[in-house]
Amino acid sequence: MFYSFNGLRPIVHPTAFVHPQANVTGDVWIGAHVYIGPGAVLRGDWGRIIVKDGANVQENCVIHVFPGYDVLLEESAHIGHGAIVHGAHVGRNVLIGMHAVLMDKASIGEESIVGALCFVPSGMEIPKRSVVVGNPARIIKEVTDDQLAWKTEGTGWYQRLPTEAHDSLIACEPLNEPEPNRPRAHGGYSPRG
Repeated sequence: MFYSFNGLRPIVHPTAFVHPQANVTGDVWIGAHVYIGPGAVLRGDWGRIIVKDGANVQENCVIHVFPGYDVLLEESAHIGHGAIVHGAHVGRNVLIGMHAVLMDKASIGEESIVGALCFVPSGMEIPKRSVVVGNPARIIKEVTDDQLAWKTEGTGWYQRLPTEAHDSLIACEPLNEPEPNRPRAHGGYSPRG
């Protein structure tokens, strides 16, 4: 669902896919080939939220602004299931793990990986290509080339998903039993080979 707030309507590139069960309100700009999953909430009421090209915001994420500060998700930012980004900046090709929390004025340097359940406190600045874990967050090492390739491949799946969703997502009633010779969902992505 899309909502205007104080006369500001969301802006969504035609190649992006915003699931009908997501909630996008106010001053939110969504770029090309962006995927916004069901249950995601992007609330641009006290500032602007910019989701740049190729980024994804997965199921049940919350993206909200701190008054007077914008949220910026740079190109190919990957926001994992259930994460919260509150008034923070997420650099290019960053992975934010599931249920991680980024607080106001935090800044995550490009090509970094923030672990699942990590809590990044207000104002923390994470340098480029850092692996970050814990509560509170701490930098434990530099992102390896293999980790970056794995992250980039995973984000590529989400960059292809908007086209597939536009082409094939249809509301339906469930079946009562499996169909004979039912095909499996196409996959093939395996982060460890």
